[in-house]
Amino acid sequence: MPLIEIERRDATAIVRLNDPDRRNALSPEMRAEMLDALDPLMADGACRCLLLTGAGSSFCAGGDLKSMRSGDPIYARHRMMATHRLVRLLAAGPKPVVAAVEGHAFGAGFSLAALADVCVASRAATFGAIFGKVGLMADLGLLWSLPQRIGAARAKRLMLTAGVLGADEAAELGLVDALCEPGGALDAALEVAAGFADRAPLPVAATRSAFAQMGDLDRALALEVDLQSALMASDDHTEGRAAFFERRDPVFRGR
Repeated sequence: MPLIEIERRDATAIVRLNDPDRRNALSPEMRAEMLDALDPLMADGACRCLLLTGAGSSFCAGGDLKSMRSGDPIYARHRMMATHRLVRLLAAGPKPVVAAVEGHAFGAGFSLAALADVCVASRAATFGAIFGKVGLMADLGLLWSLPQRIGAARAKRLMLTAGVLGADEAAELGLVDALCEPGGALDAALEVAAGFADRAPLPVAATRSAFAQMGDLDRALALEVDLQSALMASDDHTEGRAAFFERRDPVFRGR
């Protein structure tokens, strides 16, 4: 079964995370398949917009903790740098991105939703910047994308507290651009995506590139590589992962 499904709807390419039994956890294999899918779509003149969504009841429950290696900073750096190619395509590639969110958008799923130019969410959706609960900091470009959406102070507070937002609150803050009834996110997002079909594609691409450079996406991702790699090698991350799988509260010791 492919972990990424591509469906074409006129000028829109639906990019669907397809691991519903694991709530579309973003595994290394899924990231690789997404890159393989995005590269040709970014060069396809018939594609005017990408629509990112998840199969089943969740958008994306976060990164795949089972695939992470505690205490191995070299692996952590490689993992982060490989992921950043995906982030750059979604954040600064030539095609606009619309997210259709049902259910959970936690951790890496939160970051994917924040990277979208337009985020459409079900009123039952929830968004969680919960990285700190497993001894990590926000990644997948969230240090860059979230302050642009909701302001630096609110973004920092959410990341520091591992905050969880309901859809209404996420919309009030500016993380979500449009709300719909449960089960309707894909159709509502398709309407938004169709609005890009007759837009001149070169100015759209130039504008996305300009915003990435003005916000210094490269600097944010470089900080992620250095800081997140160190955190992945920490005892606290090992404890956070163990607590997650054992369904208990972690005990962090700052080392």
